[in-house]
Amino acid sequence: MVLGTYFGITGITFLLFCVFVIACLGYALGRVTIKGVSLGTAGVFVVALLFGCFFYKPLSAQLLTTANSTNYASNALKIIENMGLVLFVTAVGFIAGPNFFGGLKKNFKSYILLGVIIILSSSLVCVLCVKVFGCNSSMAVGILSGALTSTPAFSAAKETVNAVAETAAQAAELESMVTVGHGIAYLFGVVGVVLFVQLVPKFAKANMAEERAKLRIVNDGSRLSRNAGKRISLDGFGFGAFALAVILGMCLGSIKIPMLNSTFSLGTTGGTLIMALVLAHFGHIGPLDLNVPKATLEVFRELGLMLFLIGAGIPGGAKFVELFRLEYFLYGVVMTLVPMFVGYFFAKKVLKISMLNNLGSITGGMTSTPALGTLINVAGTDDVASAYAATYPIALVCVVLVSQFIILLFP
Repeated sequence: MVLGTYFGITGITFLLFCVFVIACLGYALGRVTIKGVSLGTAGVFVVALLFGCFFYKPLSAQLLTTANSTNYASNALKIIENMGLVLFVTAVGFIAGPNFFGGLKKNFKSYILLGVIIILSSSLVCVLCVKVFGCNSSMAVGILSGALTSTPAFSAAKETVNAVAETAAQAAELESMVTVGHGIAYLFGVVGVVLFVQLVPKFAKANMAEERAKLRIVNDGSRLSRNAGKRISLDGFGFGAFALAVILGMCLGSIKIPMLNSTFSLGTTGGTLIMALVLAHFGHIGPLDLNVPKATLEVFRELGLMLFLIGAGIPGGAKFVELFRLEYFLYGVVMTLVPMFVGYFFAKKVLKISMLNNLGSITGGMTSTPALGTLINVAGTDDVASAYAATYPIALVCVVLVSQFIILLFP
């Protein structure tokens, strides 16, 4: 890439340069507000996509001028994406943990029901695309995983098509269809939910102070009473406790459970989320203090979200241009919109859930990390993370299962 060479910036240093350029421009774009609606941190994702569209190949060449330069760039970006995801999800777990189990106890059935309904409604649209519009089931499931921005569903779909394929060539073809579908639907899967959580309160003319008060009523009294006695803290910033949650969460997420023709695991995302919730709930292990200051969590949450969006957005932009087909994109749009509207109105009219709890559950049910970040800013409180954390694991299991069932039932 000429720019990097001109300034004498090469290799990994140039990749880091690009990351911060994207972050700067993305946050500037996110500040642009039209009738009270802005992209917020998702502006970083849009800039990353555009960067991937135009500069991914030159970036790959800049990183390593050999035949495997693309793989090198892809792996480096994957590290950035996973690092960001771990930081964000673990921070969310710590933020939600003190209030999580009390809120879950009060709304357990509602969270389960809402998570299932969101995934099932999107899955029905997926089946409709297969049976009525003749979309290949592998392609349709790839679109479903992209529309719900679900990496575990994406991985499970690829494993399942490999299991049902009769030859290696057929397996490679079906797996490529899953990949194409996921890449095409992922863009609107991110942006659509981000816009949804901003537009709903505006159309409803919600009084956010009142909605935050309703959210506090749900969460009040759920925090464990703790001894103010002296405990051992690893460091003043809470980095040690945070790292412990990540270590234990990765171990938990790596446990594989046999399921149909594949295996299910919580993965890094689910494992670190659950472990952070548990550690934050109890606050200590024996004399070891596991509390992480709120300021640290807020920085990790935003930094993690930024890195995740950049790491996923650059290769996503490259694939989007290469693989785009209008009908597949539209299928993804419908698979994103339908479950949000179905879930929102079901939660509002039937379950009688308050707006912020409703939207928090929607972001969890849609397994949308960026939308939660946006919702926290819209709501003006971290308490919405509890609803996300409660619905997310349910949705995660459901989307993995339905992805496998659709491929098996509609080969």
